Amino acid sequence: MRERRLKIVELWKLLEILKAEKSNGKKVVFTNGCFDILHAGHVASLEFARSYGDILVVGLNSDKSVRSIKGDSRPIIGEADRAHMLAALETIDYITLFNEDTPALLIHALQPDFLVKGADWAGKRVAGSEDAGQVIFAPITPGLSTSEIIRRCREGGNF
Repeated sequence: MRERRLKIVELWKLLEILKAEKSNGKKVVFTNGCFDILHAGHVASLEFARSYGDILVVGLNSDKSVRSIKGDSRPIIGEADRAHMLAALETIDYITLFNEDTPALLIHALQPDFLVKGADWAGKRVAGSEDAGQVIFAPITPGLSTSEIIRRCREGGNF
């Protein structure tokens, strides 16, 4: 099993790794997210994504990126800890961080065979879709979103 710290790689290194893997016929799946509070819905989505190929790459929004798209109260968990938690999941092969609001530049560089997004993106423009072989929509686990969990915590609700 690959050490967790070896799963978290910079883009230049990831490109080297994937070039070799693709030359051996491996199919690359890419998905992305903030993963601010890791929950069962994330795990289900990541398992779904993994089922489409040999190598699962997760683009992780950096703290700067999360603040830009979610507001100053986020992220709740810093990027290093979020990356470390994701690296503990055996479903994921590699994690790389990105600073932009969307992973479009990252996807352009990686050219994955499959791009997996949540079904809530169906019918919308998916950033980077033009650079992926195929876009697949993962089922959403009802009631399990980071925003919903944060809301319930603030209200003192049960899970």
